[in-house]
Amino acid sequence: MSQLAPVLILLRHGESTANADGLFTGLIDVSLSERGKAEAARAGRLIADAGYHASSTYCSEQKRTIETVAVLVATGIVDADSVHRDWRLNERNYGGLTGRFKTDVAEEFGHEQFLEWRRSVDVAPPPMDEQMLSRFRQMPPYSGLPPEAVTPTESLRDVERRVGQFHREQIVPRLARGEQVLVVAHGNSLRGYCADLDSLTDGEIRDLNIPTGHPLVYRFDDSLRPLQRGGTYIDVEAAEAAADELRRVGGT
Repeated sequence: MSQLAPVLILLRHGESTANADGLFTGLIDVSLSERGKAEAARAGRLIADAGYHASSTYCSEQKRTIETVAVLVATGIVDADSVHRDWRLNERNYGGLTGRFKTDVAEEFGHEQFLEWRRSVDVAPPPMDEQMLSRFRQMPPYSGLPPEAVTPTESLRDVERRVGQFHREQIVPRLARGEQVLVVAHGNSLRGYCADLDSLTDGEIRDLNIPTGHPLVYRFDDSLRPLQRGGTYIDVEAAEAAADELRRVGGT
């Protein structure tokens, strides 16, 4: 084991245009809003001011993480040649709910069913039909990815499994060398990531809300177990306030 202290920084992309509109976004490949770009820049400043510099940065195949990383590159926080993409960090696939307004789904199916699809761990939303599934598999950025990158629907447990596999294959070897690594992903892929890292209970996963643009830092012991369960936000007060606001409007 290296004498350097391994660090993993998890960052949810800045606000997207679909976040602002209240959609079940999932596989829809939307861009950052102007607020989201500002959130990304602020996150970069927080990371730099805290003295971190990632030797490797990973993001999903979706625009909102790629654009967040581009902001970090432009401000000198991330080296462009250190960036890697991995579809296993993509946002959860909401199946047949994809692209629908959350308020419309809650009104049509009732608040209890809405929450079960949105926040439960093992219940997946209704699947896409074959036409919708085929359309997503043929469009960028998914057309060049393996079929398992776009399934008819996903539960949060499905997301946890793929993100956990990514962590063990890509991140653990870097942490074992004492590296600092930055992962830029999505609200639900990061919920799944934290669930895997911290062995969260189903109740803890349901209650976890990860706000956009707030870097969450994990440090590890010699066995690469988190030193602090749940990690630590760089700006604790602001992150907790943002998480509380997410909780108030129904969660990540």
